[in-house]
Formats: sequence, C-alpha cells, structure tokens
Amino acid sequence: MRLRPFNFKNLPPLLKPPKPQYSSSTATPRHFSTEPQNPPPPTPPLQFSEDHKHTIPQIVSLLQTTSPDEWPTNTHLHHLLLSASPHSLLKITRQLGSLQKSLQFFDYLKNDYPSDSSPTSPPAPLGISPLSFAFQAVLEHAVREEDPKSPAKLLELFNFSKEQNVPLSLNSATLLIKLFGRAKMCDESVTVFSELRPDLRNIHVVNLLLDSLLKSGRIDDALKMVDKMLKSQLNVQPNDTTMDTVLSAFFTRNWSGRNVREEEIIGIVSGFGEHGIFPDSVWLTQLVSKFCRSGKCDKAWELLHMVMRLGGELNAAPYNALLTGLGKENDFRRMNLLMIEMKEKDISPDVKTFGILINHLCKCHRVDEALETFKKMRGGNEGDEVCVVPDVVVCNTIIHGLCKVGRQEEGLKFMGNMKLEHGCMPNTVTYNSIIDGFCKAGEIERAFELFDRMKKDGVEPNVITLNTLVDGMCKCERVGSALEFFDKMQEKGLKGNSTTYSILITAFCRSNNIDKAMALFDQMSQSGCPSDAIVYYSLISGLTQAGRLDDASSFVSKLKKAGFCLDIITYNVLIGGYCRKNKFEQAYEIFKDMEHAGVKPDRVTYNTLVSYFCDKGDFETAHRLLKKMMQYRFLPNVVTYGALIHAYCKAGHLDEAMKIFKEMNSSLKVSANNVIYNTLIDALCKSDKVDVALSLMDDMKEKGVRANTTTYNAILKGLRERNWLEKAFKLMDEMTEKACNPDYVTMEILLEWLSAVGQTEKLRRFVQGYEVSASVP
Repeated sequence: MRLRPFNFKNLPPLLKPPKPQYSSSTATPRHFSTEPQNPPPPTPPLQFSEDHKHTIPQIVSLLQTTSPDEWPTNTHLHHLLLSASPHSLLKITRQLGSLQKSLQFFDYLKNDYPSDSSPTSPPAPLGISPLSFAFQAVLEHAVREEDPKSPAKLLELFNFSKEQNVPLSLNSATLLIKLFGRAKMCDESVTVFSELRPDLRNIHVVNLLLDSLLKSGRIDDALKMVDKMLKSQLNVQPNDTTMDTVLSAFFTRNWSGRNVREEEIIGIVSGFGEHGIFPDSVWLTQLVSKFCRSGKCDKAWELLHMVMRLGGELNAAPYNALLTGLGKENDFRRMNLLMIEMKEKDISPDVKTFGILINHLCKCHRVDEALETFKKMRGGNEGDEVCVVPDVVVCNTIIHGLCKVGRQEEGLKFMGNMKLEHGCMPNTVTYNSIIDGFCKAGEIERAFELFDRMKKDGVEPNVITLNTLVDGMCKCERVGSALEFFDKMQEKGLKGNSTTYSILITAFCRSNNIDKAMALFDQMSQSGCPSDAIVYYSLISGLTQAGRLDDASSFVSKLKKAGFCLDIITYNVLIGGYCRKNKFEQAYEIFKDMEHAGVKPDRVTYNTLVSYFCDKGDFETAHRLLKKMMQYRFLPNVVTYGALIHAYCKAGHLDEAMKIFKEMNSSLKVSANNVIYNTLIDALCKSDKVDVALSLMDDMKEKGVRANTTTYNAILKGLRERNWLEKAFKLMDEMTEKACNPDYVTMEILLEWLSAVGQTEKLRRFVQGYEVSASVP
C-alpha cells in the first residue's frame, strides 16, 4: 500500500534564499570554526560502470522534467532508482537545485524507496540508510538558501529527521554541529552529537562539539568531555586541534563565575602529553607567561618541567618567559637552575635569554654580575660553550645599569666600545641613559657635552632627552636655565610633554615663583598638551604654601573637572594651609571631602589637626584626635608629641609637658629631638627651674641628641637670671669645643652680663673666629 505524499505544510515557509556561499557542487561549506589537523575524508567518488554513469543524469533529467505528482507512477524512474547506490542518491539530490525540490524527492524516496536495499542495489556504507545520504543533500540545500547565523530551517529539518527515524550521516552531523555552534545553539549541537551513531563519531566532529561548548561558556561540560577523551571513554583519540581548541578558549574567553585554575590547565596539558600531544612553543610560552603574570611562578615552573618530563620538545622561548617571571620575583637561584637545565638539555639560550638575566641583575643593582653575564654571553670566559651576539637592547641595559649606580664614566666607556667590539650603534636610549647618569650626579656640564656629541653623531634627541636635562638643571637649582633650554628646544621643533611642564612647574613652585608656574600651566593648556595630576598637585601645593588659598581652591576644582582626584599628600597640604590661616571650617570641609572620596587620613593628617588644636589651647579636642589616631593604628611620633609639649609649655602647663615627655620616652619609646628638648629647656629656665633644664641637657648628651645654639641660649638665659657665672663659662667652652656658633641672641645675653661682672676679655676670646652680628668693646 502506497504511503501518502509528504505534506510540506508541516515545514515553515522557505525563507528568501541568500547569496550562495559556495558552489552547488560542494558537498559541505568550509569550516566556520575549528579547522581539523586531519579533516574527514571526502565522500568517496561513485564507482559506476559506463552504463551506470549515465544513470544519474537520466534520473536528474526525469525529476526535473516531470511533476513530483507523476514520480510515483513513473516506472522507468522507479526502475532506475532501484539500482542507484546511496552515494548516487546523494549526488542526485544535490543536483536538483533547490531545497523545495530536494525535499519533494526525499519524500518520494521515503514512500517508494525500499527500507532495505534490494538485491540489485549497492549496499549502504557502514550500514547507514540510503535516505541518510539524500537527507544530507537536503541539509546542504538548506545551508545555501538559509542564513547560517540563524539556522532555524536546519533545526526544523533536524527535528523532522528524528520524527521520520532517518539517522544522520557523519557529514550531516558535522554540518549541523558546526552551524549550530556558530549560531551559539550549543544545546542543539549536543543533541545532534548524541543522535549520531557512536561508531560514526570521529575526532573532527568531537572537536567541533568541544569548540561549541567552549564558545557557549559551558566550561565544565567541555572539560568533562576532554577528560573522557583523555581517558579513552569516547573511543576517539585527541589530536593537536583538540589541544589548540582548549588552549585558545583559555586565552580568549572569560567565563562569568568560573575561572579555569592553573591546576586544571596543568592537568589537561599533562593528559594530552600522555597521549604524545604537547603545546607548541607559542602556546607553552603563552601559558608560562600567563602563570607568571598572575604571580604563579611555581605553577609555571611545574608546567614547564612536566612537559619536559613527558618528552615534549622545548626551545628557548618558554624558558625566557619563566626567567622573566622569576626575575620579577628576584628569584635568582631558580634563574640559575634554569640556565643550568638549558645547558643540560642542549637548549641554546638566545640574546633574549641573556637580556632577561642582565636586565634583572641591573634592576637589583648587581651590575658586576650583569657584566660577568654579558662577558659569558659573548664567550669571553674559558670553557664557555655559548657565543651569542649582543644587540643594542642588551648593551643599553648594561649602560643603564651602570649609570643607575653612579658609574656613568664606565657607561660612557662601554658606549664607546659598542660599535667596535659588539657591532652595535648607540641610539637615543643609549645617550639618554648616560645623560641621566650625569644629571643625577649633578654634572650638568658633562650631560650637555653628551647632548652635543649626540647631535654630532646623528642621533636624534627625543622628549625623554629634553626632560632629563630640564630635570637635572632644576634639581641643581638652575631653574631659569632649564626654562631657557626648554624654550630653545621648542623653537627647534622638540616639543615638551606633560612631564616637561610638570618638572618646570614644580621647580618654580619650590622656588616660590608661583606666578611663573601658573603662566607655564596656561602655556601648557594653550599648546594642547594635556595636564596630568602631578601638575595640579604641584600648583595646589605651591599656592597653599604661598598662602594663596583661594587660587589653590580654584585649581582643586579644575583638577576634579579634568577627571583627577586629590591624593593624600595634597589633602594634607590643603588642611595644613587652612589651619595655618586659622580657617578651620575650610580645613574641616577638606577633611570631610577626603573621607567622602575614600581617602583615609594618615599620621600627617592627624598631626596637623592635633597641632592646630594645641595651638588654640583646645587640649580636650587634641587628645580626642590623638586617641582616634591611635585607634586607626597610627602611633604618635615625635611631631605629635612635639606639638603637644610646645602647646602645654606655651600655656604654662609645664608639669603636663614634662609628663608627656617622660611618657614618650618610657612607654612609647619615641626619641625626642632637639626641638622638643629646646622647648622644655626654654620653658624650665623661664620658670626658674634651671637645675631641671641642665639635667635635660645632660639627658640630651646621653641620648646622642646634639645641642644647638638655641639650646645654649635658653640655658644661658636661665644662668644669667641665677648669676651662675662658672656654669656659663663651662657652657661657652663647650660651645667652642663643639663648634656651635653663637648668634646675635647669644651675644645679647652675654654682652650685658659679662661686661657688668668685668669679664669682657672672656667674651672677646669666646667670639674670636665667629662671625656674629654684635660689636664687642
């Protein structure tokens, strides 16, 4: 009994065919994602007799020239199809030209073609139904006519094949998994894979599904699949493409809520290694670098040695990556071990290997070891088995290292030998390093000699050269010359940048030339050079120190408008400036703004506020701030105690001041400086407690705190009030012995006192050799 024709209304209307992506003779489109190392073999060519070769064109012609309604009654067509092989059906269906026609033919085959091959028809390969090959061609037509990014028709056809119990061929499954994966329809890809007969699954289709899982973020499912492959539970052996697919996903994708741990990566690479599959040099280098950047040098070490142990081929590149990571941790012990291993494994170090070692040695100021490594690199020692030609980067690293430790003369000599001995021409970086060395040593003239030589040698200076020289002159307090040089370079076309202006603006602020600093800021803005935060910090600090708080506040607004935030140092400068001007309300606003911005107060902040309230005599608030300061684990220092002691002395609370002094010396073990001693000694002498003041002076000597002229002046005043002449003479001799110069205050104290008691000659001998602003009769 004949089955009724397939009702095409069961399928959705065909979409408008897009522009074909491949020719009609192509079995499947090119791979959209993972390219296999060994692609699956193409459909075997049909092996027909001469008579049978003409059968396919006849069948196609009959199908094209007759109505689908007439196919079931066409006995000639029926007879020809009975002898057609499954691959012939594939080729016939491909040549029908459209999805609709191929579906009509598939429906006809399903109704008329025997479910089992007749004795006269060739057997289907691997026992697959002949309808599977016809359905494969139907899918190929659908791919040509539908949007591959939204394969709704393919999904509909796949569901139809399941309803009709038509098993998928390998090529059909491959095509569907590939396109579903590309459309991020991972669940559908998994379903297709599960529908494919296990004995038909090959590594190519497994890799496609793995790629689909990874691209969809189903990392756990992907890793389970890899684990099954490595444990031979899928009856499919992994290949290089499998490893590339997994590693590529690790580097290019971020999975929300799921990080792939280093241990997992090492386990996967180990599993592949047991199958004789290893990451190539590029992948291994990237993995080692990734681990090291994450601070996991131990894991990078484990990975590299695991690959080595399993028999993977290694070259210098992954070793260089690990050396770089170990160098950042200053782990020179393991760096040396790696170099020994490279020698034992006959892995030749390259110029980058030695460059890494030399660079990190120089950064740690181990320049002599760097020079020895450089010599070894060139085969300069007896028994050296390597001879690597240094490049300009390595030579510059040596020169930079020498200059950083103040050996710029050696750096200059090394530069002179670069061309002759090493075949490297000095470049801008070379000269900049040596110029910077001379600038930091304060030898500005030598730096400019190098600058002139640089131009004569045809090496172009850059903005770093300019900034180095400008900074060097500013640090040697030649700010005017620095600005003149800057203007001259600007005229010659060497423009400055934010760093240049920052150096100059900071220098003019420090020299209290705020107007010039602000003019430079305007010049920078007009030249289109963007301001950085440091420029604003410098101007705000300079204006605050100069007492121009309104201008400083204006620049705070400009800084915020430019997208920057104040740092703790600038906040402290502003708070200190407002406190000095007795504008505590503004200082408190700055303090609250600092807290709102998430910047935590530090010891300087609290010291500033404690000093302010001490000066105001508000000891209750000062002690409350001191307690809060200690709650935040900022221990009071000599500045904190100095402010308290000075305030108590100023307020006449000498006993309280001495109590704090004893407390800081005993329990908190904060050593007093000569400012605190001078404050107490002066207050004690003014209170006629000269004996206590003298004992404090003895305490100074025991603690190694040097007395200065202010100390002696305070004691001499007290001695004069007591008329303790002998003690005064002793202190005068002590000042002479310690080369502590008297000042006009000393002379004012002694002149009236010693003249009155007839000791003018003693005073004359005391002042001999000293320049003081007083005349002795």
